[in-house]
Amino acid sequence: MGTITPESIISDLRYLQLLSRSFPTIADASTEIINLEAILNLPKGTEHFLTDIHGEYEAFQHVLKNASGAVKRKVNEIFGHTLRESEKKEICTLIYYPEEKLQLIKEQETDLDDWYLITLNQLVKVCQNVSSKYTRSKVRKALPAEFSYIIQELLHESSVEPNKHAYINVIISTIISTKRADDFIIAMCNLIQRLTIDSLHIVGDIYDRGPGAHIIMDTLCDYHNFDIQWGNHDILWMGAASGNDACIANVIRMSMRYANLATLEDGYGINLLPLATFAMDTYADDACAIFAPKMNFADANYNEKTLRLITQMHKAITIIQLKLEAEIIDRRPEFGMANRKLLHKIDFERGVFIYEGKEYELRDANFPTIDPADPYRLTDEERELVDKIHASFMNSEKLKKHMRCLFTYGGMYLVCNSNLLYHASVPLNEDGSFKHVRIGKKEYWGHKLLQKTDQLIRTAYFDEDGSKEKNFALDYMWYMWCGPDAPSFDKDKMATFERYFIADKALHKESKGYYYTLRNRADICDNILAEFGVEPGPHSHIINGHVPVKIIKGERPIKADGKLLVIDGGFSKAYQPETGIAGYTLVYHSHGMQLVQHDPFQSRQKAIEEGQDIKSTTFVIEFNSQRMMVKDTDKGKQLVTQIQDLKKLLVAYRTGFIKEKEIF
Repeated sequence: MGTITPESIISDLRYLQLLSRSFPTIADASTEIINLEAILNLPKGTEHFLTDIHGEYEAFQHVLKNASGAVKRKVNEIFGHTLRESEKKEICTLIYYPEEKLQLIKEQETDLDDWYLITLNQLVKVCQNVSSKYTRSKVRKALPAEFSYIIQELLHESSVEPNKHAYINVIISTIISTKRADDFIIAMCNLIQRLTIDSLHIVGDIYDRGPGAHIIMDTLCDYHNFDIQWGNHDILWMGAASGNDACIANVIRMSMRYANLATLEDGYGINLLPLATFAMDTYADDACAIFAPKMNFADANYNEKTLRLITQMHKAITIIQLKLEAEIIDRRPEFGMANRKLLHKIDFERGVFIYEGKEYELRDANFPTIDPADPYRLTDEERELVDKIHASFMNSEKLKKHMRCLFTYGGMYLVCNSNLLYHASVPLNEDGSFKHVRIGKKEYWGHKLLQKTDQLIRTAYFDEDGSKEKNFALDYMWYMWCGPDAPSFDKDKMATFERYFIADKALHKESKGYYYTLRNRADICDNILAEFGVEPGPHSHIINGHVPVKIIKGERPIKADGKLLVIDGGFSKAYQPETGIAGYTLVYHSHGMQLVQHDPFQSRQKAIEEGQDIKSTTFVIEFNSQRMMVKDTDKGKQLVTQIQDLKKLLVAYRTGFIKEKEIF
């Protein structure tokens, strides 16, 4: 920082006068400088990265509660050889699930007061440890109002001095004798969870496949510090909530495919009765065999009758989806997706699909709603059904709340502490240069492409109905889901029709863009980092999700000499047979960066009753020889600027450019 001159004060005078309202005296400004300097020298907070959660809310919530094993690590550090393994496991389970664990302990424990006394002392130790890297002010803000004063006393008193030790014991005994121990334990456990993760990054795909995306969104809406980089499945739901009917049809089809109706019906109150009625009438005598849902990933056990209905609904919405997508393809020739209109290639009489001169037998040739002379026209009943479902999506208050959260805390990418986060890809040419993508009349690539698509997604949701810009952006939302040049997709096609109707797997193949092979090269990753304004260096990374890492086939999540980390190991149960694991999370704390590989989560119940944590394996990616401080982070850079401004204000006070305010 250069010296502060009278000229620099004069040029910033208006700003400094505004600043003086917050710090009206020399003493106020000086105190704030001291506070900020102190914060700069604290260890950086722990950042937590999760991706591709796909509605698996129990596993998601558990990983948040155990902070990818960080809580267990802390408990081991503090009680290393002073507690048995079973006792340490008990403390961890209590921290993760305080209400439920307390219930079990009360049923088993003979001397409850003694258990309270020991447990509260243990929780105070853990809490002192996890809060030590934060300022008192930050910890105070995280405290539950009811116990704020008492927790502060316990956290900041040293138990080494005998008098203080007695003081702490009196506080704890009083908590027990006034029957407040349960509430206090719950408050302490929640505080430990909150302080263990300073910030949470969700690198895409909260929605689809699993049963509880709405529950995950509820958790996030109340979370203390998080951001989201939108994945293709999130964008699909955002498109549905914006009113794109093709996106709505895709969302419903996916719910039927995995027999997960809870998010739609219970979560968002979407009325599926019109679809059920239509499907029962239309496919009354049709087995719809190829549309039977994948029951091993369903959110509930359905009886045979309900399963048959879901199967019929699945077929009905799939045909409607193919017709709705054709409308967008016709309306937007610039999307270059005419090759995805496939219904007119069916010979309906013979039940074959004719593609590039070759005939393929159809797995299902019963199409009562398709007019061979005009295959993409919705029947009157289908059009009426689409309108009803559309209205249901538009009127869901819960969906609106969750979408606002996605828009407020989300975006296509994020740069944070020398890491570049985005869900899928930055489209590239074969030679590694950035692919130029035409949107409207202009071309975009690299950083500008992700900015432009981010802006279009917001336009689709927020712009005035009926405007030309909104109509284009709405159609583009669907393109973001399955368009070849969309950074959230980046494949030559989405073979929905072929996967359902054609047995020959050669037609199922979806070829990924060049990004997915080129990202294995360090020089390519450096180029991408530089394009987004990140200085390539040993501690700069691209953090990606989207493509499950198939450990079974020998794939590894660390690519390009450590420059790129793919942390989608498959939270989704649907992926676990392919991947062999249940996801990765990434933890970036003051000592370095760790990748945590998880085994499948059994259940919340087993975690509570048997103390079954997720079995996790930790790999150290980078270890900092010196502990990373707040001053080494993006937040630190902002604080340094604030300190410089306050120093200018001090000089302005001392040289008479600004007068101190009297405080009465």
